[in-house]
Amino acid sequence: MGGVSRAPYILLPPSESKEPGGRGEAAPGIFDGPLATQRDEVLRALRETLRAASPERVARVLNVRTQNLERAEETTRQLLAGTAPLLPAWQRFDGVVWKHLDPASLREGQRRRLLVPSGVYGLSSGTDQIADFRLTMKVSLDGLGNLATFWRTALTAQLESLAPAQLVSVLPKEHAAAIGASEILSRRLVTVSFLHHDGQGVAGHDAKAVKGVVARRIVQEGLNAVEGFEWRGWRGRVHRGEYLVRAPRATTR
Repeated sequence: MGGVSRAPYILLPPSESKEPGGRGEAAPGIFDGPLATQRDEVLRALRETLRAASPERVARVLNVRTQNLERAEETTRQLLAGTAPLLPAWQRFDGVVWKHLDPASLREGQRRRLLVPSGVYGLSSGTDQIADFRLTMKVSLDGLGNLATFWRTALTAQLESLAPAQLVSVLPKEHAAAIGASEILSRRLVTVSFLHHDGQGVAGHDAKAVKGVVARRIVQEGLNAVEGFEWRGWRGRVHRGEYLVRAPRATTR
């Protein structure tokens, strides 16, 4: 990997937790033009799906509990009307991964190299302006089907267009499913796996936290930061071309 740029793009998941508010107008984002048609299709399908949906189905589509439905419905109404306030993605996402990534202390060029797949936008950079939205890649919309499947061709093409830059994924399966296999990506895309000490997949708060810390190290130092990585008992290594970060033994799956 010696010839690979030390400034990779990092593929990160969006967070369910989002900072509210924002501004009414924003400069165009990196992917606003290339993905405009697909985004319009998603919004049309979302509008039709919600038009006659029961409260229970609305809650499932927007991935919220009934008691939190009011905010989700209001932000979705604004999104569909084109009146939603906007924030840069690095300010909008407020979950565990993003708190530990600490994008506010990164340089603007580093924030631009954060790439986020999502059900509404398809792909956003960390500096792209986005609304407060509730729509995951695993949702199916009337007339459009599963969103990860819908987005796959367009997202794969956009990521291919970034070659020869290194792409590093710390995505969970839900978002990784929106990226297809291709000859170009097979050479440029590397996945960092987060594992229990026995080699099984690991989840939970600590796994999300370390994912943010690892992503920060990579965007600052390059992919080689995984080898020898240590944080609160988590350890990184490169083994037979695989980039692995293992949990301490006390961590539960």
